[in-house]
Amino acid sequence: MTGDRHTAAPNGDLLSTHLAPKTSPISYDDGQRATELLARLASVFEQRIVGQHGLRTALITSLLAGGHVLLESVPGLAKTLSAQTLASGVSGSFHRIQCTPDLMPNDIIGTQIYNYATGEFSTQLGPVHANLVLLDEINRSSAKTQSAMLEAMQEKQTSIGGEVYPLPKPFMVLATQNPIEEEGTYVLPEAQMDRFLMKEVLTYPGPEDEVDILQRMSSGSLTAPLTAEPISLEDTVFLQKLVDKVYVDTAIKQYIVAIINTTRGGGPRPLPGFNQHVRVGASPRGSIALMRVAQALALQNGRAYVVPDDVKQLRHAVLRHRIVRTYDALANNVPPESLIDAVFAAVPSP
Repeated sequence: MTGDRHTAAPNGDLLSTHLAPKTSPISYDDGQRATELLARLASVFEQRIVGQHGLRTALITSLLAGGHVLLESVPGLAKTLSAQTLASGVSGSFHRIQCTPDLMPNDIIGTQIYNYATGEFSTQLGPVHANLVLLDEINRSSAKTQSAMLEAMQEKQTSIGGEVYPLPKPFMVLATQNPIEEEGTYVLPEAQMDRFLMKEVLTYPGPEDEVDILQRMSSGSLTAPLTAEPISLEDTVFLQKLVDKVYVDTAIKQYIVAIINTTRGGGPRPLPGFNQHVRVGASPRGSIALMRVAQALALQNGRAYVVPDDVKQLRHAVLRHRIVRTYDALANNVPPESLIDAVFAAVPSP
């Protein structure tokens, strides 16, 4: 971990040294500890998950940044396994909630139970009280249940019988939705989608990875006890606090704001005809998300400061659910990723 002005990137290219602070905000010992902890976390994923490097990066980055992830894919692409692996990797508690139309807010938050023997009420906390919570097929739950869950995500607490119960730290939600089956689903409104730090869209594994999956299943290594040493919850909180210390230069902040403003049809170099494809651009929450994700990526890359590549790396995951396309764009099947790429191509890097 370093913040000096002569740091070489892993690929050998010299970084944007003018964006580095004069003195590193992260000490050498803390940097070494972070590198060791992240390596241990990666080893846990290596044993359990084949391929899906984008998913792995999104989950770890979101955890470090203190955000939540929305996962979209067809069934069977290791979403649940990845969530369980992340929980095991940080020695945290894990609860899975299968969302159905009859699921009520009290089923996930908790409720009060009357004890006839004592004549008193006792509080039973719901499954949302865990370090990592998997909301499977969130779009199958009703709007009331979705809003209750999103309130817990935002406030990091639940209210039962007039009493407030804080959620454990760290706390992270992984929600999944199937883009194919739309019958009997409640689509998440844009305002609720915006509360997810990232939306990761998963694709099928390559043939080599799929062969590797079959071989690991045959040998039993996928279900074998973990040989890698997980990190602790205290280590996870330590990493989250280090992310807060990662330096973000004013030029990077101006770059992020210029990107977000371009999604709204403005910016230093407005894209002609962009409003024909985009009805609503990203909110200030999008600016915060880009910066937080960039800080988390910088820490994972062994740096104590953010460079433009950190902002660009997960741009699709951060912005694809924050851009509302017009009906014409939807009819012409214009992917949000191409619109995001056009925005980043238009805004010059610092």
